[in-house]
Amino acid sequence: MQVAKSEINEIIIERSQGLTSLGLKYIWEYRDLLFFLLWREIKGRYRQMALGPLWMIIAPLGQMIIYSVLLGVMARLPSEGIPYALFIYVGLLPWQFFANSTRQTADSLVNQRAIIAKVYFPRLIIPLVAVLSGLVDFFASLVVLAILMLFFRVAPVWTFVTLPFFLLLATMLGLGIGLWLAGLNVKFRDTAIGLGFALEALRFLTPVVYASSLIPERWQTLYHLNPLTTVIDGFRWALLGVGPGPNWTAAWAVAVALLVLVSGAFYFRHTERTIVDIL
Repeated sequence: MQVAKSEINEIIIERSQGLTSLGLKYIWEYRDLLFFLLWREIKGRYRQMALGPLWMIIAPLGQMIIYSVLLGVMARLPSEGIPYALFIYVGLLPWQFFANSTRQTADSLVNQRAIIAKVYFPRLIIPLVAVLSGLVDFFASLVVLAILMLFFRVAPVWTFVTLPFFLLLATMLGLGIGLWLAGLNVKFRDTAIGLGFALEALRFLTPVVYASSLIPERWQTLYHLNPLTTVIDGFRWALLGVGPGPNWTAAWAVAVALLVLVSGAFYFRHTERTIVDIL
């Protein structure tokens, strides 16, 4: 009697250098796991909530109403000829996506420590799932935006075609910063607390609830060193046709986003070697 030899798949983990050390090709090889974790994240996020996925719409709408009353009605801040509620909502779209992506990516390793400790797979999949799940909320919010534009009778402009560029910028920034903080959060759990304070401060240093034109001229260059200023101004320009269009700040924002993303990916790969021992 002959016994057929079974094939054994072996995974050899070796140290690599340069761009190959990021292991990007393995992301594609494990794409089924990526889609499975993404689907599980989307289903599990709202599973035990009474309103479920409706929170994807309620959260940005609630913030829009609060800011519209406080700043649009009471403070009477200018909105460049656009209804203030719509002006605010368009600013909240990229901000919420960036903030949620950064926060969820920073917490991703800690939240998924059970599966990380048991099974080997490219750890970069975990933060990618966190960012991709945030895109689902973002696209749901776009439906509400379309309804608001119909309600206020604001027609879309041709600059809408540039929206993916500014969305990509927000994605790169959120993922890059989150990758830096994910490794730190494993070692120092108070990283998430500090991130919460930093995001609240950054919200008011970015034109989320006001127009960037309110900043004095002498501070404009310094103000636009914040790449999120370019992202939010870009969203309003792309969707509403108001505010400054792309200029030198767009090139600066791309450079910063690439630097943060690439350096964050290398740092994440460096720290992932020891996260199992710490978790």
